[in-house]
Amino acid sequence: MASDGASPARRAARRLRGWGGVAAMGAACALTAASLTLLPGSGPAAVPSAGTGAGTGIRIEAESCEHPEASLRPSAAEGPAVAAIRARGKLVVGVDQSSYRWGFRDPETGALEGFDITLARAIAKDLLGREDAVVFRTVPTNQRIAALDSGQVDLVVRTMTINCKRIEQVAFSTAYFRAGQQVLAPKKSPITGYDASLKGRRICTAEGSTAHEALEADSFGAVFRDEGDGTPADRDLLTVPNQLDCLARLQLGEVDAVVTDNALAAGQAAQDPAVELKGRPFTEEYYGVAARLGNDDLVRRVNKVLEEYRKGPWQEAYRTWLEAGLGKAEPPAPLYR
Repeated sequence: MASDGASPARRAARRLRGWGGVAAMGAACALTAASLTLLPGSGPAAVPSAGTGAGTGIRIEAESCEHPEASLRPSAAEGPAVAAIRARGKLVVGVDQSSYRWGFRDPETGALEGFDITLARAIAKDLLGREDAVVFRTVPTNQRIAALDSGQVDLVVRTMTINCKRIEQVAFSTAYFRAGQQVLAPKKSPITGYDASLKGRRICTAEGSTAHEALEADSFGAVFRDEGDGTPADRDLLTVPNQLDCLARLQLGEVDAVVTDNALAAGQAAQDPAVELKGRPFTEEYYGVAARLGNDDLVRRVNKVLEEYRKGPWQEAYRTWLEAGLGKAEPPAPLYR
């Protein structure tokens, strides 16, 4: 196919708008799927379980957690988790296929693209010598930790915020991206940000997200819980399995605003010119690559990949996928314990 000189992100944006916006993309991607899905064309028809066993890693208690983004020092040493991946010949990674610019399926080519996808391929290349030695499995926001615990994936590379609660459940790499929570709402909305203007408004967040935790701590009088949350009667209207479901709800007028990471919201605003980010980010958060708790050799290997990734490939991927919406940025410096 001949190139028109536009970047992959620009070409994808044109195709997505031609599709009829995010709501159409959401329907095509089956955003509310309750189970993990093996993406077509991303690996062999049958792939063994990714389970690599739990090791005896350092466990950090949330009560004494000061720097959750601190991770294990990098190493290329091969332990049981890395050995299992190499024996299988495939790295199995939990990703998103519906977050524009991060992890999404190009509606024209069917290929997975985005900032997180690029990083996952770089890890596969280091471990197995080829970028395509990876099987992608779609994981809903609220199933990321369960996917690791069950051994369905080796890693999760899916805009996953490192925090004190989660480091008790999974092992994180060093931070590969800095983000913050922000409000996304229609441009004509009277909502001004994460403040008293949310009072009485219907706010959508993803289940298990840090945005939902923020609203639980201080909602400013917003309505953000579904009746019957967590029960069979849950309508998944205000709390949804996947974050992009919130934008579809917003476009349909079923909610008044969305609270999510500004990095994700910027991609959604790029798809829909009727919405915009409101106010300022009200948190500082770091994304990490997540592994099963105790798979220390795999975490150290990922940290080794990230050391080299920050020296050039990170900036190249950022310019391709994120700079247009977020402006210039640098990768966060690693913090080790």
